Amino acid sequence: MTTIAAYADAPALAGTDLGWSEWLEVTQDRVNLFADATDDHQWIHVDPDRAASGPFGAPIAHGFLSLSLTVKFWSELFDLEGVTTKVNYGLDKVRFVSPVKVGARVRMNAVIAEVTEVAGGYQFAVDQTIEIEGGSKPAIVARGLYRFYA
Repeated sequence: MTTIAAYADAPALAGTDLGWSEWLEVTQDRVNLFADATDDHQWIHVDPDRAASGPFGAPIAHGFLSLSLTVKFWSELFDLEGVTTKVNYGLDKVRFVSPVKVGARVRMNAVIAEVTEVAGGYQFAVDQTIEIEGGSKPAIVARGLYRFYA
């Protein structure tokens, strides 16, 4: 469920746990499209037959593909009304904890850790955890930085 807040209420949102996004299956088609977009065609990602005998027993998503899903998940979890511009400002402390196998389902939890005023708007520091359905460890933990301008 998306949390929708008013721009004026932004500073009070620090500490808010936004819950979990919907599950998303990571398909081989998605992995192949990402490989084409980034020119990263390493066999562990794009050759299911070879990857089956590799270290993970299956092809895995690129780490940066899994990380890029934070954009989709963030927009499912949060929206700030009354802004003119929304910007992905950056990331802090990114860790790729567990590989995401093709066919796995992932989702993200987000906690707004900090809200700070910046020129013309607010910056949100958001603790993000992408989990793998049935996994014992998360796929990714990161702090996303998002800016909202009035």
